[in-house]
Amino acid sequence: MSRLGQAVQKRAEGMTGIRVLIVDDELEAGEIVSLRLGRRGFKPAYAPGGEAALAYLDKEAADVVILDVKMPGMDGLETLRRIRASHPNLPVIILSGHADMQDAAKGMELGAFFYLLKPANLEELCHKIEDAHRQQTLDGNS
Repeated sequence: MSRLGQAVQKRAEGMTGIRVLIVDDELEAGEIVSLRLGRRGFKPAYAPGGEAALAYLDKEAADVVILDVKMPGMDGLETLRRIRASHPNLPVIILSGHADMQDAAKGMELGAFFYLLKPANLEELCHKIEDAHRQQTLDGNS
């Protein structure tokens, strides 16, 4: 097995079970991220928008949320506000396009764990998910 393959396998073994909710109005993008995270040992779920994400979180648990900023209807910032109100300790990583840096900064003010620019590098996203989960666990909020 190659070094990269060994690194991916080691990550999958160490991070199995982290439940990640991916919130993105672009179905194809959400499905691709879900598939790729699943291959790395995460337990992904997908919601096509803010309302669906909140409904999911009312019924199911997640360890980390990956949240797109630009979505029709309830945008990512309003979704983040509502997640903070009902799940104050749930880490949220926001995704923002290059032109959306003000939204990314606002998301951080609202309590996002981190933000990444779209399209996010998968390895960086995996590291941020791990960091968010680790921080949540250290804070005793899991």
